[in-house]
Amino acid sequence: SIGCTLHARPVQFPAPVMFAAVTATSQADDDKLGPALQRILEQDPTLQVERNSETHETVLKGLGDVHLDATVHILKQMCNVNVTLSTPKIAYRETVTGKGEGHYKHKKQSGGRGQYGEVYLRVEPLQAGDEKWFTNETVGGSIPGNFIPAIEKGVIERMDHGSVAGYPVVNVKVRVYDGSYHDVDSSEIAFKIAGAGALREGLSKAKPVILEPIMSVRISTPEAFMGAVTGDLNHKRGRVLGYETEDDMQVILADVPQGELFRYAAELRSMTGGQASFTMTFSRYDVVPANVATKIIAESPYKPHEAEE
Repeated sequence: SIGCTLHARPVQFPAPVMFAAVTATSQADDDKLGPALQRILEQDPTLQVERNSETHETVLKGLGDVHLDATVHILKQMCNVNVTLSTPKIAYRETVTGKGEGHYKHKKQSGGRGQYGEVYLRVEPLQAGDEKWFTNETVGGSIPGNFIPAIEKGVIERMDHGSVAGYPVVNVKVRVYDGSYHDVDSSEIAFKIAGAGALREGLSKAKPVILEPIMSVRISTPEAFMGAVTGDLNHKRGRVLGYETEDDMQVILADVPQGELFRYAAELRSMTGGQASFTMTFSRYDVVPANVATKIIAESPYKPHEAEE
C-alpha cells in the first residue's frame, strides 16, 4: 500500500461580537482571575480576553450574552472565582481641529535656589505624513537647547489628558517658538512643568474635539427584517455604506460607533428572532457629535480644569 498524509483545514472559529468588562468581586477573586481566565481560554477558542491599557479594564469577548453568562458560571463552578460583568468603558481620544497658542511661566522662589522656566508654543493638527510632531523653533537662545528635551517630556506627559474630557491626545503638532530662562533657577523640572502648562492652554485654544472608535459592521439578515435593522442602525448613529446579497440573505455594510454595539448581539437576535448575524472590525477614530460629546464630558472621571493647578 502507498502511504499518504492528509491535512485537515484549520478550524475557522467565529469572531466575538459581544464585549463585557469583567471584575472580580473581592481581592481574593482578583488574585485568581488571571489564571482562571487562561484556563477557560484553553477550553473555549471562541472566547477572548483583552486587557485594555487605556481604560484599565479586562474585557471578556464572546459570541453573545448567553456565552458570556455561561463563562461567568464556569468561572464560579470550576475555578471558584466570582466576577461581575459590566458595559466596557470606551477608549475615547482627543485631538485638535484648529490652531492655538499656549504660554506658561513656572516660577517659584522659596529660599535658596528657585525654579524658573517659561515656554511659548503653538498647537495644530498633525498633517498626514509629517513624522515630526514636536519641533524646536526658538531663536537667539531664548531657551537653551539642553532644556528642550525636558519641555518635550512635559508635553508628552500632558498629552495623556486632553483639555476637553481628559482623554489621550493624538495627531497634534507642537512647535516651541519662544520662552525665557534664568541662569541659576532654571532646571529641567521647571521647563517640564512649563511645557505641560503651555500645552494645556494651547490645546484648549485649538478647537479640541473628542474622538470615538468606529466599527465596520457586516450584518446578514433575511429580507423581511431589512427595514427594522437599518432603522435601528440609524438610531445608533450608524452610517449604511452599501448592500449585498449572499445566498438567500441580505447583507448590510455599515459604520457604527463602538459604544452603540456592546449589546448589539442580543438586540439583533431579539429584532430578527435569531435569524440574523453580524461581524465587526475596528475601522478608525472619528469626531464625536457635539450632543454626544456633552454627555461624555459630564461622565468623564477626569476633570481637565482641575489638573496642573
